[in-house]
Amino acid sequence: MQTTNIIVIGAGAAGLMAAYQLSKAGKKVTVLEARKRVGGRIHTIADTPFSKPVELGAEFIHGNLPVTLSLLKEAGIHYSGAGFEMWHYREGQLEQSEEFVEGWDTFLEKLNALERDIPMRDFLEENFSGEQFARMRKQIKDYISGYDTADIKDAAAFSLRNEWNHENPDAQYRVDGGYSAMTQYLADKIIEADNEIFLDTIAKEVYWGNDTVKIVTENGKSFEAPKAIIALPLGVLQAPDDAEGAITFYPPTPRYQKAMHNIGFGAVIKIVLEFDSAFWEDNAVEADLSEMAFLLSDEDVPTYWTQSPERSPLLTGWLGGPPAYQYKDAPKEVLLQKTLASLATIFNSDAETLKYRLVAWEVANWTTDPFTLGSYAYDTIKSQNARSILAQPISDMLYFAGEYLYDGSAMGTVEAAITSGKNVAEKLLK
Repeated sequence: MQTTNIIVIGAGAAGLMAAYQLSKAGKKVTVLEARKRVGGRIHTIADTPFSKPVELGAEFIHGNLPVTLSLLKEAGIHYSGAGFEMWHYREGQLEQSEEFVEGWDTFLEKLNALERDIPMRDFLEENFSGEQFARMRKQIKDYISGYDTADIKDAAAFSLRNEWNHENPDAQYRVDGGYSAMTQYLADKIIEADNEIFLDTIAKEVYWGNDTVKIVTENGKSFEAPKAIIALPLGVLQAPDDAEGAITFYPPTPRYQKAMHNIGFGAVIKIVLEFDSAFWEDNAVEADLSEMAFLLSDEDVPTYWTQSPERSPLLTGWLGGPPAYQYKDAPKEVLLQKTLASLATIFNSDAETLKYRLVAWEVANWTTDPFTLGSYAYDTIKSQNARSILAQPISDMLYFAGEYLYDGSAMGTVEAAITSGKNVAEKLLK
């Protein structure tokens, strides 16, 4: 039995940020992490066939986000602007346009006038049901699936409105060398403060009561403390008891369990490809794609981005939301083939030729990762109340942290995760 002041379950961004803040305050902290690495959904891989470090998880800083940028500055980690030239493949043609959705201004005007929160599908049916809006409805559905990895059937209109009204396409960044530099900084600082991070340690049971929390791991080890922070992804907290990464509370916490299921959690598959050259620039006569940052299409794998403004033969494919969930059990080779087939259609090539030109590739299927089981959170109309429940500790012993608890316009981001971790540490210290 190991004892400490505070146990943190999960060494993703939220858990590490919470443990770091507590370490700075002089608390004895023990972090338990199921994976063999820290970072969670931040996962930069290096020393691979790829020519540069590659992000299998979080990649962008979406805006001038205060907690993220402050932490990077503190750590001495640099970041650079990401290009944002947007291209679309529509009806056999490539065209450059910054507009995600046809008739966006009209749509947003109606959305901003909405007085009661409803699912986005209901909003569209009430306001844009005519055949003349069919293309708009599909584009909005695809946008919500791709960007928010959400299901339009239950994604809350108010939350999406808040996000869209605060977008800043001119403030998009990447962390130089990869996001993992940030999570490794936090882990190093925790250890420097004479605290411990146990990797490959799957927490399975949480016993709480009599001012004590006891965590029992899969291999039978026990850790005990007066308080614990549960910093697991929402997908794991929503998982059935027999799931590999699932955790069980004794005594049960039905009110909190219900709240967890009232917040949406999406699906995503990310496909990273490196070719022998940036083949999409080859047809400059038809379209000059040398500055292309993002490409949207209606293909099976619909969304792509380059390393713009850096010139690189690296291309990332993205499949989010319900379509990603449909393919969650597909083998990596099948997902690669679907990606190549989609690219072949867009660029008037053939999949075998593109496959021959591959230098390196990897598929990150976060939806089947046993310690994530999805992408990131999105709001349903019940989420606001659910967060207010989960933000309250259980008997001042069990606290929750994670990007799903963030209440702001940067949902589903690293900013959301580290803000939650920072907030829960401050609450616990009080």
